[in-house]
Amino acid sequence: MRSIWNGAISFGLVSIPIKLVNATEHHSISFRQIHTADGGRIRYRKVCELDGEEIPASEIGKGYEEPGGGIMPITDDDLAALPLPTARTIEIVAFVPADRIDPLQMDSAYYLSASGVPAAKPYVLLREALKRSDKVAVAKFALRGRERLGMLRVVDDAIVMHGLLWPDEVREPEGVAPETNVTVRDAELDLADALMNTLGDVDLESLHDDYREAVEEMIAAKASGGELPAESPPAAGGGQVIDLMAALEKSVRAAKESRGEEEGEEVAEVTQMARGEERDAERGTGKRKAAASSADAKKKPAAKKAATAKKTTAAKKTTAAKKTASAKKTASASQKQSAGQKESHPAAAKKSTAKKAAPRKRTSA
Repeated sequence: MRSIWNGAISFGLVSIPIKLVNATEHHSISFRQIHTADGGRIRYRKVCELDGEEIPASEIGKGYEEPGGGIMPITDDDLAALPLPTARTIEIVAFVPADRIDPLQMDSAYYLSASGVPAAKPYVLLREALKRSDKVAVAKFALRGRERLGMLRVVDDAIVMHGLLWPDEVREPEGVAPETNVTVRDAELDLADALMNTLGDVDLESLHDDYREAVEEMIAAKASGGELPAESPPAAGGGQVIDLMAALEKSVRAAKESRGEEEGEEVAEVTQMARGEERDAERGTGKRKAAASSADAKKKPAAKKAATAKKTTAAKKTTAAKKTASAKKTASASQKQSAGQKESHPAAAKKSTAKKAAPRKRTSA
């Protein structure tokens, strides 16, 4: 395997010369862009915006775009002069348990190969120390123009380094989980556990890329002028789940059938218990609804009586108020009439008053 980086592992004061080799490869089929009218290849050309000429790779450099839109040239000498201790060194900074590493940070994987005979002894020393401690090494290294984070672990007899994303490069899962309150019953969890146990383990070596194989068959058929593979039927499922319990039960049965197994007593028992819990839950809900309905029915007559009593009281108050108002109007009218009569006969009123005020004359004997 061809190395993509040469340097050393810095393990305290111990330096281990190593070569970095890609540990993974992609087998996906690549396609080229073509002109559909005549099948001509579509290519991308690197053209200078100022003079419109195509530029060869030897004349292409790096530049940093400033906020104002201008481009500041950055040379390889500028980058080489940076005080970066990890430019040619994988610097181990700590040893931690493997579960401290978040899988979301995992990136590309590389094999670390001992470079030369003198590197064999310190390489094996680090490998065996990692094995015995049951830990992984966290390291810093520089690759492709930037400093990165890495994790060293042992696979068989080789040391493997996984590139890690920096912690601030992992997004928070905001707005991903359901925001509504969802309740999962024990019955549903029991069926989910049964499905997980039914699917069980799998030999990862037996898994393969069905899509890539189908594409290869199609390409081979077109190249030979043969008949194209028949279209595969659409996969079952994918619709809206209405009855979660029924979907889980069918999934367990389908998984059993695909493995040539019969539905065991434990799965049937779990299903029966789950259905029993579901019925109990539905009955409890029905009883609560019936009790609530009965309470509402009892409340309605009382509410009607209270409303009728309120209306009657209000009507009585209105009638009494009307009678009081009428009596006040009558008394007011009588007072006004009496005052009018007094004003129309003032002389008579004065005579009457004079008579009452004059003293009686005594008769002499």
